[in-house]
Amino acid sequence: MSAEAMRTGFSPTPSLDRLSRLTIDVSQSVPAAATAVGLPVGVSGAVPYGLGMDRSLLKAAGFDATIGSTLVLPGPEGPVTVAVGIGEAGALDEAGLRNAAAAFARAASSHANLAFTLTGVQAVGMKRAAQSVVEGVLLARYSYDALRREPKGTAVATLTLVIDSGHAEAASTGAEHGRLTSSATQLARDLANTPHSHLNATRLAEVATALGDDRALEVEIFDQDALIKMGCGGLLGVNAGSAEPPRMIKLTYRPRDAEPSGRLTLVGKGIMYDSGGLALKPGDEVHAQMKNDMSGAGAILAAMSVLSDLGCSTAVTGYLMCTDNMPSGTAMALGDVITIRGGTTVEVTNTDAEGRLVMADALVLATEEPTDAIVDIATLTGACMRALGTQVAGVMGTNQPLIDQVRAAADATDEQVWQLPLERRYRKELNSTVADLKNIGGANAGAITAGLFLAEFVGAVPWAHIDIAGTAQSGGDEGWQTAGCTGFGARLLTQLALDFAAPAYP
Repeated sequence: MSAEAMRTGFSPTPSLDRLSRLTIDVSQSVPAAATAVGLPVGVSGAVPYGLGMDRSLLKAAGFDATIGSTLVLPGPEGPVTVAVGIGEAGALDEAGLRNAAAAFARAASSHANLAFTLTGVQAVGMKRAAQSVVEGVLLARYSYDALRREPKGTAVATLTLVIDSGHAEAASTGAEHGRLTSSATQLARDLANTPHSHLNATRLAEVATALGDDRALEVEIFDQDALIKMGCGGLLGVNAGSAEPPRMIKLTYRPRDAEPSGRLTLVGKGIMYDSGGLALKPGDEVHAQMKNDMSGAGAILAAMSVLSDLGCSTAVTGYLMCTDNMPSGTAMALGDVITIRGGTTVEVTNTDAEGRLVMADALVLATEEPTDAIVDIATLTGACMRALGTQVAGVMGTNQPLIDQVRAAADATDEQVWQLPLERRYRKELNSTVADLKNIGGANAGAITAGLFLAEFVGAVPWAHIDIAGTAQSGGDEGWQTAGCTGFGARLLTQLALDFAAPAYP
């Protein structure tokens, strides 16, 4: 499909339009328009009066008040009431409340006008509670409907947070924060869920340009000619077999009216579709998901799109390295040697280890400009998914304070990561007999050898690498995640930028 055909009657960012029509309010009472109301219930303590049931009746109905449990109670008049389990109220945290709100949103899936009371969630704090509830509701009700004749579900039209007197300001601030972070994840989901036939590198560059105009981002697009002049042999090599031209998208965010508190560079893998190149992938379910191989780039674009509205004080630069990886008579062959920007030569022993090649160019570019740290994010290795599954991403790097900041952001957003060792003893597996290094190591420790490859291009700059190969896709609805592409990383990177502190290095 041509780029012109892609533009006709189709938007790769349908969530932005849907969210523009959403109303989020804070009130001391349930509005008349609400047709479903969520009431948090702990496993012990008083039962909310509004349920009209005591604990014994709730238990008899099969409701145990654990996080994620719900009981829908239709009444003769007024809105449907949904009992929402929050576990031990005193031990409730943001992740638990987010998942409880997600369960409520699914229990009330046919209702567009929702209300959720924040009474009983004091352990989380009002601002964070409001943010968590908004995120849980909006992310659980996400549906990718851009290519359907009819929407799969009911979109949320209004969401009212019902609060006690004196909490309006904190709840309103938290709700707005949650609206923005939810919009980032939904944008990342939209981009990753859009098939390659409707979203190529050129179209993604157009989307980024349009978003930049609206979101206080400077956007620079580098086409094939520019990439040749820049010596970006990794991106050009991977693109060699494609009928579609590559694009490098550079995003720049600068804080308004103040000197930045730090400088952070983000690098994202933007493989719009990964066939494996001449090392063709099997025709299986994983291959069919390879439209999501640009999830890292999508997460960066989505995160950076909300930094201005969130008042981020960190200056952030993003590099999105975008192409598909296709087999053809002009495709990069196994055994070919390519030259990364800066002069490092790489023997390509597997064309399906292409993400590290396109990111290597960007990592070098990142070191050529003033920055305090570099973080890359990529659906990089099946080895990481086999090690950590589909709920936890891998993280590794050269600077422990920076890795700790990534881990803290992961904990705050419930986009979990686990640190893997950047074990130098495996570096010899990347030695080549004809070039500076190979693009893949041995049969084992594939996530680590991929990290070691990337580490070759960051010099002394503090660097962390996030491998989201497992977490980018969900097989079904669970907590705030929905089936399909998860948008994992968008909220994590947003939080990282908001809290970023420059790590010390020589």
